[in-house]
Parts: sequence; C-alpha cells; structure tokens
Amino acid sequence: MTPLISGKTAAAAQSRPNTAADSPQKVAAAMVKLQVPGLPRNYELFYEALYGHNAELARDVLSLTGPPAQVVLDQIGLRHRLVGHCGAAEQRLQGDATDLLNDLLQQLSAGIDRKQAFARALEKTICAARDDQNRDLSEVIDDLDFLAAAAGDIVRSETALSQALQAGLTQMETTRTAAKAAKAASLRDRLTHLPNRLAFSNRVSSLYSGDTDPAETALIVVEIDRFKSLVDQYGEAATGRILKRLATIFRKSIKKNDFVARTGIDAFSFLFDGVSFEAARGIAERLHASVVDNLVFATDDGSNTSGHLDVMMGYAMTEDAASAPLLIGQAETALSAARQDRRSPIVGYTPALARTVGRNAA
Repeated sequence: MTPLISGKTAAAAQSRPNTAADSPQKVAAAMVKLQVPGLPRNYELFYEALYGHNAELARDVLSLTGPPAQVVLDQIGLRHRLVGHCGAAEQRLQGDATDLLNDLLQQLSAGIDRKQAFARALEKTICAARDDQNRDLSEVIDDLDFLAAAAGDIVRSETALSQALQAGLTQMETTRTAAKAAKAASLRDRLTHLPNRLAFSNRVSSLYSGDTDPAETALIVVEIDRFKSLVDQYGEAATGRILKRLATIFRKSIKKNDFVARTGIDAFSFLFDGVSFEAARGIAERLHASVVDNLVFATDDGSNTSGHLDVMMGYAMTEDAASAPLLIGQAETALSAARQDRRSPIVGYTPALARTVGRNAA
C-alpha cells in the first residue's frame, strides 16, 4: 500500500510558499490517492496535515495507508481537536448515549417482569402449601428449588443491570466531556488559539441581550495591511507564524474583562469594556504601536532584510449602535476609511464618517 506522501514531499509542503489557489487541488489529490471519502471533515484533516503547522498531525496523516477506515480518520481528527471531527464525535456520542439509555430501559423492564414472575410463583407456592398441607416433601423441595433458581436469576440480572448502569454513567460522562471539548473547539481558532468569529459574534450579541442598552464598550477591528502580498511573497507557513506572533501580542494587550478574537484570515476584533470614545482611540494607538514595534520578521528571501507588519484599525462605540450588527457595521465603516487613507491607519466611527466613506466608495 502506498503512503499518502513521502517525507520529502511533506517537508516541501511545509516549507515552500503555497498559495490558496493550489491548496484545494493538492488536498483533493492526496485524498483521492488514498480513496478517502470526500467529507468536509476529511478535507479539513488533510488540509491541516499539508498546510497547517501541527507536525504531529502531519505525521499521523503521513503514516496512513489506503484506503483508511473512516473511524481511523475520525480518531486522528478528534485527537487533534479539529472542529469538524469534534462536531461529528459529539453527534455520534449523543447517539450512543441515547442507545445506551434505551438499552438500560429495556434491561430494567425485563428485570421488573422477572420480579413480577417471581412474586407470582412465590404466591402460588405459599397458597399451595397452605391449601394442601399433605403435599409430598419432594414437591415442596422442587418448588423451593425453582424459587431459589428464580431468585438467583434476579440477583444476576440486578448485578448486570448495576454494572451496565455504572458503565452507562461513565460513558455519559465521556459524552459530556467530549461535547464540552467539541463546543470549545468550535469557538476557537486553530492557528492562533484565540476565540474565532463565532465566539466573537456570541460575545457581541451578549452585549445587547440584557434589558438595558450597553454603554461604554468599544469595538476595535484590526486588519493586516496587504496581507495577500505577504502570503504570495513568503508562503502560508511563514505568514502563519506571523499570525501566531500577532495573536500573542494582542493576547498580552488585553485585561481580564476585555476580549480579542481572530475574525478573519487577516482580521482581529477587540471588545474593551468601560472606555470612552477618546480612550478607545488611545487603546487603538497603543495596539498599533505594539505591532509596529514588536512584530519584526526575517524576510528569508536572500536579501538579508527584515519585514515590518502594519495594521489598519477602525473602532465604534456601543452607545452609538442600537444592535450588534449595527455596531459591527460601524466599526467596519471606520476600517474602510482607514483602508482609503493609509496615512491615518486608525479611524473612529462618526455619522459624518459614514457619509464620507459612502461617497468615496461610490
């Protein structure tokens, strides 16, 4: 059987520049080579193995020989907490829990039937002994032997049911833990380990879920300037490392009650509680400075030079937005203004700004 890719090919896939354009074809070719079913979660698995930054995952997939069983693919995906496989595991485990409960219910019903039959047999034996005091001793012994055997069956049945119940509780706990892990994985960006766009949407929506309007919360959206050119020049592996470094900088820039998420390929979003419009501007300036000052990377193109990352920012305030979508839209409008004039990489939303951006877009 032929392995997925050679060690040399795998190393090249991790090191050479790769564009988003050729990734789907290469992933599909690797899956076809091993006769892997074209499920979304399998595509996710092979994409992460070929273009991700998890060496252990790449080795696990590299060792596959075809055609691998789906359960083997799912075990690899679950072990590395890939979202698609965690979700599939959650659904499967929930189904297993339902089947287990149905099986326990059937065993319990069968046990009740046996107890009722034993009670009837016991009552019949007592009545016979009371009504016929001249019964032969051998008949009485036979009845007692029957009752003893029935009682033994009940004890064994109750023991088996107790063991099945204990195993069921253990399996239910496994299901609960797996479901919790799947939910956490679905809200986490795999590359940076920051909350993802879904987690961000939930967090913004929660601002408007109470009876009172949210106040003094700033949304700051950050976009990497000319990110596509970075990918084209240095490759996905190098830009992935840049993104992870940027996430580390951002994670260290927030306090306990603040929030940061990766909300796009080249975008991050912050929520800062208890700040004014002017304070939000100051926070954005400090974030911008931390990126410019701290994120320097080797270009690795033979020029012996270093690259500097620049970002653009737009921010908006909850008191100016009546809903979560409107707040996000206002911050995106401010970001659009920053894109149009890179000399002003930080822009705050105002009603006048919305009219200006609209005219420039037109």
